[in-house]
Amino acid sequence: MNNPYAWLKSSLNSIHKANWYRSCKTINSMPDSEIELMGKKVINFASNDYLGIAGDERLAQAAITAIKEFGTGSTGSRLLSGHRQLHGDLEKAIAQLKQTEDALVFSSGYLANLGTISALVGQKDLILADEYNHSSLKNGAKLSGATVLNYTHNHIEDLQAKLQQLRNQYRRCLIVTDSVFSMDGNICKLPELVELAKVFQCMLLVDEAHATGVMGKNGAGCVEYFGLTGEEIIQIGTLSKALGSLGGYVAGSEVLIDFLRNRASTWIYTTGLSPADTAAALEAIKIVKDEPQRREWLWDNVNLLKTSLKQELSGLNLLPTQSQIICLGLENPSSALSLADKLHKAGIFAPAIRPPTVPTSRIRFSVMATHKHSQIRFLLDILHQE
Repeated sequence: MNNPYAWLKSSLNSIHKANWYRSCKTINSMPDSEIELMGKKVINFASNDYLGIAGDERLAQAAITAIKEFGTGSTGSRLLSGHRQLHGDLEKAIAQLKQTEDALVFSSGYLANLGTISALVGQKDLILADEYNHSSLKNGAKLSGATVLNYTHNHIEDLQAKLQQLRNQYRRCLIVTDSVFSMDGNICKLPELVELAKVFQCMLLVDEAHATGVMGKNGAGCVEYFGLTGEEIIQIGTLSKALGSLGGYVAGSEVLIDFLRNRASTWIYTTGLSPADTAAALEAIKIVKDEPQRREWLWDNVNLLKTSLKQELSGLNLLPTQSQIICLGLENPSSALSLADKLHKAGIFAPAIRPPTVPTSRIRFSVMATHKHSQIRFLLDILHQE
């Protein structure tokens, strides 16, 4: 008889041939702008720790204190034995940062998207989603059972045309988008999306994962950046990037959050966020509020790298970006892997991003507030040799 698992090896071989194969790279140091990667010191342009606080002693102490008081695990779902006052404090802090009525903390950003989308819409409903949305948004849409259609990336006219054609055929409609697109660096056209949602009576869900702590005067995200605070938008985000911890959140109206507590399966049926992660995220939000200079450092570094790339390396394919994520487009996966390897040998960690994660291959640089100008200059010098 044929081995029913034999296809796995064949599939892996196909992944290798396409240069799509991935494996983990071990980091043996604290999170920082310089790390030890597989025994080699490198400048870190691969981290989502945009404000440089994942290794901050204050987050560590908050986590240690929480462990000593509450233990290492929450021990159950929030509705059973897993709820702690820390969870409520964090949700209140998120709602204050986002200036929404309430917030709900999930055990990851991925779970927040899966649970929220699948709770809000079903088989009688329509989801219109940006084609470049994160995997968690796409899989949440699939899980919902709703009809799912993608609109062309950041193409408001395409979205409007689909709404005009289809909106009346469905009970509810949910527009779903990232605010900062994680593998491109550009941002959604949120004001136009808000207006379309009003005209066509749609719900609007925005994933602020890569905008939380970074975008807007107070680091509240793209909703704040565009001056849309107070609009009825379902705001989802993560605690694991600029906030240096783990977990996800939904922020919005009091009615929305109360509904999700009763209908979001990925919140109801999973263990609550650990005390350590909860306390660390709570401390991170305090730092975001108290130290706006971190965003100033970040945007100074972003502007330095972007301006220098445009002026000094105009021959490179710099993808459009309005964020701390800067990508260089490459012709194919092999070219991306080759450049990533060259950078690593020179002492720079910047990952090759390839299909199927993205439609075209690229090198992705994540800028941090804690990058030194000399580190950015070194990256530019290495790229000059390309």
